[in-house]
Amino acid sequence: MLDQMSPNQRLIVAVLLSVIFFVGYTAIFPPVEHEVAENAQSTINKSTNSATVKDTVDTEAGHVVSSVESLPVDAGNTILTVTSKDFILKMDTLGRISSKELLDARYRNKDDGHAQLIPSTGTKPLYLRFMDEALNKEASSVAYTANSSEVTLVGEAKKVVLTQNLTNLTITKTLTFFTDGHYDVEIAVSQDKRYYVYLGQRPRVNESEQMMTVVGAMVYTTTNEDELVTIIEDGDAEGRKAFSAVALISAFDQYTASIMYGFDKERNIIVERDREDNPVVYFDGLQNIKFNGYVGQKNYKTLKAINPVLTNAIEYGWFTFAAKPLFALLSWLYSIFGNWGWSIIALTAIIRFVLYPLTYKGMVSMQKMKQLTPKMKELKEKYKGDPARLNKATMDMYKKNGANPLGGCLPMLMQIPVFFAIYRVLLNAEELQGAEWILWVNDLSRMDPYYVLPLLMGASMFFQQKLTPTTFTDPMQEKVMKFLPVIFTFFFITFPSGLVLYWFVNNLFSILQQFIVNQQFKNAKDAKEAIAIKSEK
Repeated sequence: MLDQMSPNQRLIVAVLLSVIFFVGYTAIFPPVEHEVAENAQSTINKSTNSATVKDTVDTEAGHVVSSVESLPVDAGNTILTVTSKDFILKMDTLGRISSKELLDARYRNKDDGHAQLIPSTGTKPLYLRFMDEALNKEASSVAYTANSSEVTLVGEAKKVVLTQNLTNLTITKTLTFFTDGHYDVEIAVSQDKRYYVYLGQRPRVNESEQMMTVVGAMVYTTTNEDELVTIIEDGDAEGRKAFSAVALISAFDQYTASIMYGFDKERNIIVERDREDNPVVYFDGLQNIKFNGYVGQKNYKTLKAINPVLTNAIEYGWFTFAAKPLFALLSWLYSIFGNWGWSIIALTAIIRFVLYPLTYKGMVSMQKMKQLTPKMKELKEKYKGDPARLNKATMDMYKKNGANPLGGCLPMLMQIPVFFAIYRVLLNAEELQGAEWILWVNDLSRMDPYYVLPLLMGASMFFQQKLTPTTFTDPMQEKVMKFLPVIFTFFFITFPSGLVLYWFVNNLFSILQQFIVNQQFKNAKDAKEAIAIKSEK
């Protein structure tokens, strides 16, 4: 059946099967929702500024953490508010980043409100837990204080000191906040006590819109010999893993991340799992340590300006080797056009130009196979019941006419890495959020609100099928293929507009190329017939 499909048809089938698998898997194994205790109350007494709930520890799945981490954040527990033109960050009495709200209208949640990057429950950035459980219990019931309750960032960075005074120990967190969203951290304890600092759970801004994206935690390690990216997806965390020589850690979703970096080479980074088998990332400390952090959008220019190592937090999965240069090319095109929509179209044109020899070869092969279809039927009738002779006669016919049954398949296989690379780029490019193209398309990271692009994509796919030569011998196969444009239109309705735009423009180039190839064969056939008529005269 595969050798009877055009390259684009086989690609469509491959992608369709992937989509069906993803949808089926999600239906059978739906994501587990976070449980919040119905009777959970604030752990901080507002009048005394100290905790009132008896502390316990959660030891499920091998992970030990104070129970206060599973309680929802109370707005009354805020001891520091950092405000800039782009965000509002808050820290609570446990010395954690409890909230970060993005003010840019481009960054919206599923309800079109401002994006909130810190989940209301679960571990949060800069939460500190001691190895000594008695000490940890006291630390979870004594509130931090801040030397300033409100900070406004305008140009210069601002420094804030958070202090926690325990019975025999004093913890100091000195934080320096910057307008680009990153922060510097110095943690000091008055005695040598082993403690752990948490990265925090990943952001959950538009989880309902995450289509086949990777979410979870990342550990990026560097040595003199190699660089290694380890990704632990939500639901796949297994036991405890330790890492050293770590350059950065990240808890991420499609467009945003909580990142920490700037560690000493000997710093131990630990990844465990929570009750839902999601990764929990933290690292150890003894007395005084320094590091850096960032909570925000995975914008390439922003991350590179802060520290080039942070660009490694933008992941593209298995096709990173091809996706990174494609994104660099897309960014360069944007610097020329100043519009991400036109940049996507230009990128599609460049990719089609580079792949033209491969796609042309596949289309020519399919045309030759179509021309041999009548002869193939004759051979099947002639050698009916004798597969061996039929196979030999078929191969001889292919050789004589310069046809290759795999000629349309091999070029397609070579295109698959490029296709999935550009797919990953457009699915994960934070820069497309709120990016306008033309007229009704005002956000290339979201679905077309009027379904125009998906319908155009489906129509172009249908027209492309009409132009593409087929060698179907089974009527059922032909009927199934005719329904693919309808099926794909249905799936693409909810896809980001930027991705649908790429596919639609790619179809237009395929139609143009197929038309050229078809015309070439028609001209060659007409010339051959003209010569034959002339010779008869």
